[in-house]
Amino acid sequence: MKTLAVIALLGMGAAAGAAAMNYWQDSSTHGIAAAEASSEGREILYYRHPHNPSVTSPEPRKDEMGMDFIAIYAGGADAATPGTVSISPAVQQNMNVRIGSVARGDLVRQIETVGFVDYDESSLSHVHLRTQGWIEDLSVRTTGERVEAGQLLFRVYSPELVNAQEELLHIVRRGGNAAPARERLRALGVGAAEITEIERAGEPRRLVSVWADQGGVVEALNVREGMFVTPGTEVMTIADLSRVWVIADLFEHQVDAVARGDAAQVQLPFRPGELLTGRVDYIYPSLSSPTRTVQVRLAFDNPGERLKPGMYADVYLAPRPLQGVLYLPAEAVIRTGRQDRVIQALGEGRFQAREVQVGRRANGDLEIIEGLKEGERVVLSGHFLLDSEAAASAELGRMNEAAEEGTGEEVWASGRLLAIDAESRQLHVDHAPIPQLGWPAMSMDFAAADDLELDGLRDDMAMRFRMREREEFVYEITAIEPLAHDH
Repeated sequence: MKTLAVIALLGMGAAAGAAAMNYWQDSSTHGIAAAEASSEGREILYYRHPHNPSVTSPEPRKDEMGMDFIAIYAGGADAATPGTVSISPAVQQNMNVRIGSVARGDLVRQIETVGFVDYDESSLSHVHLRTQGWIEDLSVRTTGERVEAGQLLFRVYSPELVNAQEELLHIVRRGGNAAPARERLRALGVGAAEITEIERAGEPRRLVSVWADQGGVVEALNVREGMFVTPGTEVMTIADLSRVWVIADLFEHQVDAVARGDAAQVQLPFRPGELLTGRVDYIYPSLSSPTRTVQVRLAFDNPGERLKPGMYADVYLAPRPLQGVLYLPAEAVIRTGRQDRVIQALGEGRFQAREVQVGRRANGDLEIIEGLKEGERVVLSGHFLLDSEAAASAELGRMNEAAEEGTGEEVWASGRLLAIDAESRQLHVDHAPIPQLGWPAMSMDFAAADDLELDGLRDDMAMRFRMREREEFVYEITAIEPLAHDH
């Protein structure tokens, strides 16, 4: 495996003049050549473990997996800015690092969800009697049966209706004012045409007819021939299917994007390629507790009654676009639950983690509210490893700051000697926290001072040791005292 080096200039001509988000792969040939050119004549400060930035070495070496340590150069971003990392073009290519630019423009959103077809409640007709009586001559026998407007539904025998008819005929025969008697019959549900026919016939009707006010299908049938009914009995419900509703579920974060009147499309699973167009008719005001969703009502004309109540449908909503916002692909944002951040590409192979505040999402893109500017470049893929490196770099920077604020003198610490490399005079130590330097407990490599005697030291030995910073980022052990309780 090639030694990792500080990356130089990335290919920068791939996205000139583009208005929208641009994705590109850097040219590895150009990048490697630039990296080699940039590293010539630069001083190497030290070498860093490829996966554990806290482990360093003054000389080239390999880790436990046979990978070369990373060379850190003087004046590099790692040495200057905590939280910034540098990698070579070859490593970028192996990590499939892709870079894109932050764009400003309109975010066209589309929401895909599922819904079910339901009756248009405004087109439902409930049939009730306004008196009590017995059902006779029932012409509708089953639920789902189709009826036409003005069709005879059933006849009813009601003593109250018979008495009201006799009262009307008695007044008519005497030549009195029959208007109140007619109004009473209309209030009891008898139609004007039937009242006229009763007066013409001159005798009451035993059975009074009930007609359909509208056409449609019988959605509910709650009576049978001969049943006794009261005004509280719902005899039947008739639904007009020329227009139906589709009830769709939206998650909480999607509700703000939808407004009444927005365009909507519905596709039936068994009719691929066929889209029915409608509008958002109503957004329900409450949240459904079990599903944590808000229901949206869509209204559709239903020629041929292709949409049948109870059907499931795929719903596509097209809310109004977000205009003039900053955005970038959602894949570029690392979302941890407590913080959102991206890896910014600084150029010359340098990368730095940056916290951002994100807004709404639209078709794979995320609105950026704060943290980035238009045209800045961010990593689209391979950013998780870079983020880990940047976090470790920032932590080392804090350690170094703590060390600089200290006395500058040698520090005593305790730990365990894990391994000895006598040839390179390296000691691999697992040490306890070192409060004077602000270091947590960790395992790292130390250089052995020139006057430190290595004879008598052994692996897995508990010890106290004295250390100091020999040069920037390089620490050496100047004295070791084995602990008496170690066996």
